[in-house]
Amino acid sequence: YWCKGAFAEQTYEQPHGKKPLVTKASHIFRRRADGTGPVENVMTGGMDNPVDVVFTPGGERIFTATFLQNPGGGLRDGLIHAVYGGVYGKVHNVTDFHPRTGDLLPPLAHMGAAAPCGLTRYESNVFGSEFRDNLFACQFNMYKVSRHELKPKGATFESKDSDFVVSNNLDFHPTDVLEDADGSLVICDTGGWYKLCCPTSQLDKPDVLGAIYRVRRTNGKKVEDPRGLKLDWATLTPVDLVRLLGDPRPAVQRRAIRNLARGDAERVVSALKPIVLALRDHKTFGDDEVYEQSRGFQPRQASQQMLINAVWTLTRVDLRESRRLVRESLLSSGPIVRQVALQSVSLWRDREAVPQLVRLLTACSMQNGRLSAEALGRLGDSSAIPHLFDAAAHYSNHHTQSELRELEHALTFALIEIADPKLTADGLNHVNPSVRRITLIALDQMEGPGLKAEQVVPLLVTEDHRLRETAVWLAMRHPEWGHAVADHLRGQLAKDGWRTAEQNEIRGLLAKFAATPSVQELMASHIKAGVDSNREFSAQIMVLHAMMESGLKEMPQSWVATLANKLEGEDGSLKGVAVMAVRAVPLPKTGTEFLVKALRQVASSESTPTETRVASLAAIPAGAGPLAPEHFTLLIDNVGEEAPVAVRSAAVEALLKATLSAEQLAALADAVPRVGPLELNRLLGAFESATDESVGRKLIVRLKQSPVLTSLRVDAVKQRLTKFPAAVQREAEELYSAINVEAAKQKVRLDELVGLVGQGDVRRGQLVFANSKAACVACHAIGYKGGNIGPDLSRVGKIRSERDLLEALLFPSVSFVRSYEPVLIVTKAGKQVNGLIRRETPDEIVLATGAKDEARVARADIEEILPGTVSVMPAGLETQLTREQLLDLIAFLKSRQ
Repeated sequence: YWCKGAFAEQTYEQPHGKKPLVTKASHIFRRRADGTGPVENVMTGGMDNPVDVVFTPGGERIFTATFLQNPGGGLRDGLIHAVYGGVYGKVHNVTDFHPRTGDLLPPLAHMGAAAPCGLTRYESNVFGSEFRDNLFACQFNMYKVSRHELKPKGATFESKDSDFVVSNNLDFHPTDVLEDADGSLVICDTGGWYKLCCPTSQLDKPDVLGAIYRVRRTNGKKVEDPRGLKLDWATLTPVDLVRLLGDPRPAVQRRAIRNLARGDAERVVSALKPIVLALRDHKTFGDDEVYEQSRGFQPRQASQQMLINAVWTLTRVDLRESRRLVRESLLSSGPIVRQVALQSVSLWRDREAVPQLVRLLTACSMQNGRLSAEALGRLGDSSAIPHLFDAAAHYSNHHTQSELRELEHALTFALIEIADPKLTADGLNHVNPSVRRITLIALDQMEGPGLKAEQVVPLLVTEDHRLRETAVWLAMRHPEWGHAVADHLRGQLAKDGWRTAEQNEIRGLLAKFAATPSVQELMASHIKAGVDSNREFSAQIMVLHAMMESGLKEMPQSWVATLANKLEGEDGSLKGVAVMAVRAVPLPKTGTEFLVKALRQVASSESTPTETRVASLAAIPAGAGPLAPEHFTLLIDNVGEEAPVAVRSAAVEALLKATLSAEQLAALADAVPRVGPLELNRLLGAFESATDESVGRKLIVRLKQSPVLTSLRVDAVKQRLTKFPAAVQREAEELYSAINVEAAKQKVRLDELVGLVGQGDVRRGQLVFANSKAACVACHAIGYKGGNIGPDLSRVGKIRSERDLLEALLFPSVSFVRSYEPVLIVTKAGKQVNGLIRRETPDEIVLATGAKDEARVARADIEEILPGTVSVMPAGLETQLTREQLLDLIAFLKSRQ
C-alpha cells in the first residue's frame, strides 16, 4: 500500500482492461499480495494529503489526512477509514474522475487544524488489554499525540478520541509515533526546522533540535527477548514457525509470517492446514502444540491471533490449496478471521468463493457484509446482482441511515464494477427504496446508455426522502436533462407551503440548470410576476438566489430585462436581492442600457436602504459612463471605516468601475485619510490612469496623512502612480520613505506588545473581533459565523502562541497559511490582479480580492500567474486599534481552543 500526496499527476494501469487511471489528487493504492499485478486505486479524495496509513487486525485501512474539508467550525484535518472505492474529503474537481456512490464518505474523526502526520496501531498487550489495537496519531500543530479507540459501528468504525501525550511547549512538534518491539511507544519530535505555512515559522529555530521520547507503562511487565533474537530462526521448520503465529510478541509474529511466506509453498501450506481447520471448527490444542510460545495470551485470544496470522500467511502463498483454505476460513465463527479471509479472497479475486460471499452478505456483521460486497464486485460476477439487491433491502429494514452509508456504498460500487446495466436495471422496479437508490446511482456511473431523465425526474417529488435526495443528486449531475427538470420545477414553483429542505432543493436545481434556455425562461417569468402572496414572494426569493448561485459567465438577456423591470417597479421588497443577483452574474457587453438606467434609479432613491443604493452602483458595468454628482457623493460618504464592510467594499468597487473626472479624483483623494486598510490599496486603483499633476500631489499629501499608511506596499503604490508627471514621481519618493519608516516602527511596536500579551480581556476582544472597524469577522469565521476569505479561527488558540497571533495581525504578508496563499495574475493588457483563488474553470479564474469582492479573469486574457507576495488581509491594523484593543483581540483569539 502507498499514500500519495496532493497535486501529483501520474497514469496507472487499471484492472479488467479499463482505461488508464490519471490521478490528480490524493489516493491510496495497493498491489496484489504477492507484489504482482496492476496498481489499484483503493481510495481517492479531495483532501490535500493522506499522510500515514495503518491497518486494523482485519486489514482495514485507517489513515490521517490534512484538509479533508474546507476549514470551518474548527474542522479541517482528521482520521479516515479508507473503504474500497470510497471518495472522501472536500468537493474538488479531481473527484469527478472516479466513480461516485452518492455524497462524499464521512471521516472517522475530526482534528481541526492539527496537521496530523505519523500514525500507528498498538499491537501488544504491554500497556494493558484496553490499549490493544488502539491508534496513536501525531498532531503536529496541536503539540500532542492523540489516542483513538476504534469500535465497530455499522459497516465501519467509530472512534473514541482522547489525548495521550501533550506538551505545553510551543516548539514540541510530534511527527511520528512507532510501537517498539517491547511494547513501548517511541515519539519523534522534529523541533524547529519546519519553515512553511505557519505565521512565525519563516524564522527558523536551529537551536531547537527536537528529541525522541519513549513512553513506557509504569511497573509494566518486561517482555523477554521482544524481537525473538534468541530463537534460531535458520533452523525453524514450517511447523515451528506456525506455532509462533500465536506468540504474544508482535515482532515475532511478523517475522514468522515473513519466513513462512518465503519458504517452500507446499510445506508451508501443509503446516498451516491443520491449524486452520481445527480452529475453524473451534477445536483446541494442548499447550505443547500451540501455546508453547504464547504465555501472556488467553487461550481463545491466542487461537484467534494464530488463525488471523495463518490466513494472512496463506494470502502470501500462491497455491490453489492456499485459496481453498482461505475459503474454509470464511466459515469461521470469528468476525475478524472472516474479515481477513474476505480481504484475501478479494485481493486474489477467487471466483470459487462466490457461494460463501453471497451467504456472508447478510449472515453476519455489517463489516463482513460490506467486504463480501466488495469482493463480489471485484469478481465481476453478474449472478451476484440479485443478492446485492437482497442485502440492500435487508439492511435498510434493520439499520439507521447513519449506519448504512458505507454498506450502501459497497453494494453500489459492486454493481458499478460488475457493470451489467441490463440486469442492474431490474432494481429500478424493486419495492424497496434503498434498492432503487443504489440501482439509480450504479446505472448512472456505469459505461453504457446510462439513466434517462424520465427515470429520475419523477422521483424528485417521491415521498421517500432518501430516494428524493438521490434523484436531486443525480439530476444535478446531468445538465442535459434541463428541459425535463424545467417542467418539474414549474410545477414545484406553483406549490404552496414549501419546507426548508424543499426550498433548498428547488433553488439548487434552478442554479444547476440555469444554463438551459428553458430554465432561464422559467426563472425570468417568475421574476416578472407580481408579489401578491407569501408563496410568490418566496418563489421569487428562491429564483433570485438561484441566479446568484448559477455561476453563469454571462447573464441571459431574458434575465437582464426582467431584473430591470423588477428594479424599476414600485415594489421595493425584493430590490436588494435583485441588485445582489445583478452583481453576481457578469452582464453582457450590449443590451444593458435599460438595466443600467434602473440601477441608477435605485441609487437615486433616498427611501431605499443605503446598502442597496451603493450596491446598485457597484453593479453597473465598467465603461457605462460618468457618475452623477449625487451618486459620487453617496459613494464618497461610504468609503470610510464608519460604514459597514459590505457597504464600503461596494463603494470602492463602484468607484473603480466609474469614469471619474479630475475634480472627482481630487475629491476622492481628500477622502483617503478616512479609508481603512481593507479598502485603501484597492481604492488607489482609481488613480492608475490619472495624469493630472494637481490630483497626484493631493493624493500624496493625503496618503501621508493616512493612519493606515503601513497597510500599503511601496511597489503597489508605485504601480498606481506611474502615469502622473515627473514632479509627482519626485514627491512620491518622500511617501515611500514614510512607508518604510512606519514599517520599522511597526517592528518596534511588536517587540513592545509581546511583553504585554496576557493582559487583554477576552470579552472585550470578542467585541473588537466583531466590530466594523477591525472587520475581522468579515473574512474569518469562528464556529459557523463569519467570512471564509481567511483561515477559520475556531481553534486558532490551540495551535498559535500570542506572539504568532500578534505577528500575523501586524505583518500578514510575512507568511501565509496553507491553502490561503495569494496569487498574482498579470493579464495580456498589463493589468495585475492579486487575490486568493476561489474557483477555477477551463475558461476563467475567480479571485477573492477582499472581504466581499471577487475578480474574474478569463484564461484567454492571462499572460502569467505568479505566487503572490501581498496578503489579502491588510497590514496596518495596529493603527486602527488602541493598544488595549489589540491586546484584548489577542486574548480573545488565544481563548479559541
